[in-house]
Amino acid sequence: MNTALFIFLQGIIKKFPNVLANDRVSLEIRRGEVHALLGENGAGKSTLMKVLYGFYRADSGEIFLNGQSIQIRSPHDARKFRIGMVFQDFVQIPALSVAENIALFLPDLPAILDKGGLISRIKEISKRYDLQVDPSAPVWQLSIGERQKVELLKLILADAQLLIFDEPTRSLAPHEIEGLFRVFANLRQDGYALVFITHKLQEVLFSADRITVMRRGQIVGTLPRAEATEGKLISLMFGEKETDSRPRQKEARKETSSPALELTRVSTRRKGLMPSLQDINLKIFPGEIVGVAGVSGNGQKELGDLILGLEPCLTGQKFLWGKDATHWSVARIRESGVAFIPEDPIQMAAFSWLTVQENMAVGHMAKYSRRKGFAIDWKMVRDDLGRSLQRFGFQIPSLFVPVGILSGGNVQRVTLARELAHDPRLIIAFYPTRGLDVKSAAAAREIFVSSRNSGAGVLLISEDLDELFILSDRLIVLFRGQIAGISTPEETSVKEVGYLMTGLKEAQGP
Repeated sequence: MNTALFIFLQGIIKKFPNVLANDRVSLEIRRGEVHALLGENGAGKSTLMKVLYGFYRADSGEIFLNGQSIQIRSPHDARKFRIGMVFQDFVQIPALSVAENIALFLPDLPAILDKGGLISRIKEISKRYDLQVDPSAPVWQLSIGERQKVELLKLILADAQLLIFDEPTRSLAPHEIEGLFRVFANLRQDGYALVFITHKLQEVLFSADRITVMRRGQIVGTLPRAEATEGKLISLMFGEKETDSRPRQKEARKETSSPALELTRVSTRRKGLMPSLQDINLKIFPGEIVGVAGVSGNGQKELGDLILGLEPCLTGQKFLWGKDATHWSVARIRESGVAFIPEDPIQMAAFSWLTVQENMAVGHMAKYSRRKGFAIDWKMVRDDLGRSLQRFGFQIPSLFVPVGILSGGNVQRVTLARELAHDPRLIIAFYPTRGLDVKSAAAAREIFVSSRNSGAGVLLISEDLDELFILSDRLIVLFRGQIAGISTPEETSVKEVGYLMTGLKEAQGP
């Protein structure tokens, strides 16, 4: 295996207002190697890779390619130097085919496309690296795992030699994750350099050759896989020995006759390419966590929007605490005690140009308004937010910085603290630990269990099956807008749920 030095970042500094994201970072990237980048939220991992890809420009420092200093001012420059990046959100045109999406990314796209030749190249590369996908299929018909393969094919066919992956397994079922790591192994054998950012320690220990840990904008250690353990990595990430990340044991649930939420034969209207919910029957009782598993795009967003009142019922009824809430407004649902943690906090739960404390106030204007709305009790806002952050054990750079400059993990921290600050009766949580480091994710899970033990109902939608199995009292699997299976964690397995998520196996649980 060729592990020659390929890229060297030296003394990289990147600043944002009130935030030092990268502080004199130096990093080696080698050919024929899978290099994992770990660190808590705001540690600077994604920023560093976006500097390398030209998405950001470093304030100082140098980048060397095969020993020669290079200037990367844009993603176009990065691709010229054979550097490619697969982002968490894919850049694709759903209405076009796989081949057409790949063609648009090629640097040598001719005026007249030889579509047959391109399809032959796609099939050849697909077979070589276990990236099988139909070149003629419209992208909108593909699963998340197949769409990720399209992104990787785009980079390989564009002749990238360094492939950067930002949280590549976040939306994949277990067998799709196994397939991705087989792809990593095949690419490594052919001398590609791979860097992937993840918060999942088991994946790092399984697939990486070297592991670099960042903390507070600096690199605090790099270990070969043979020397790495989960304990060592957590210690590097936080500078202290961590305790077990599992939440405290759930208390026995008190049986109640009235559910907090009940959906009765609910269906929703299909919108464009998105699936509609079809004949959904679901109950969530006080003091219960109901987990929802499913590959992204199979109705999870529609389910949350329906409960919150953003999506109307086409047929069926919705009840909250025994009252018919089918036609309640979003405001009335929220005021009744429903907290909502969306899948995209920066787009759906925050105003990026407002500060952290201002976002807290906007979320609860009825409580904080004074003088008939002409003033805000900012001290109460800060006190409530501070108590909630302390309850989680969260730290954020400042209450006075715009939310838009925070890392994705810190935005998630702010959203969790705001939504759970007032002891809601029903919590609808979309991927609440996505982007959170080990310590923050453990704190969030602890709060969900505490809320559940105190009598709140929780609908937990997550891509982390281990998390769902740890936290849930009951599990449902969504596939193409329908409930494909209902069970308890004790009566099923991760693999069985994974197959249900992708429609490859019928439910065998009750």
